Amino acid sequence: MTDTITIREYRTDDFDAVTILWRIAREKALPEFQRTKGYFFYQDRDYFQNHVLNDNSVWVVEGDGHVVAFMAMRMDFIDHLYVHPDHQRRGVGKSLLDFARKKSPEHVWLYTLQVNVNARAFYEKNGFVAEKLGVSPSPENEPDVEYHWRKKEIGE
Repeated sequence: MTDTITIREYRTDDFDAVTILWRIAREKALPEFQRTKGYFFYQDRDYFQNHVLNDNSVWVVEGDGHVVAFMAMRMDFIDHLYVHPDHQRRGVGKSLLDFARKKSPEHVWLYTLQVNVNARAFYEKNGFVAEKLGVSPSPENEPDVEYHWRKKEIGE
């Protein structure tokens, strides 16, 4: 069941809610990865401020007046897509992917870590195809998967 949600542009006053959500979602999805990387929350905040916001357009999803997800996108590339664990499996992530496909109707692509089996299943369920295995750049330096969604021609 999909919650009643609104997708809107990121606002400066979303910073705390979004960075906390980002951390919680990563800790829930990959707790061992988060422990071994050892990043502190202030490092997450700095990275979000200095890289995610500078390099991407960011949208947030509001549900019942709270930020429940966000997506950072640069042209046809989804750099980050995170849904708060309490709001997963309710259609929020799919709504963000649909939004991304409206922004870039021919092609959307992204990376996710190979160990993130839930994210991989989610993207594959939503029409993304794994096209390349590799290693993410620093600071992660972890095996990743490059996924692509391409608009299908009529008759395919």
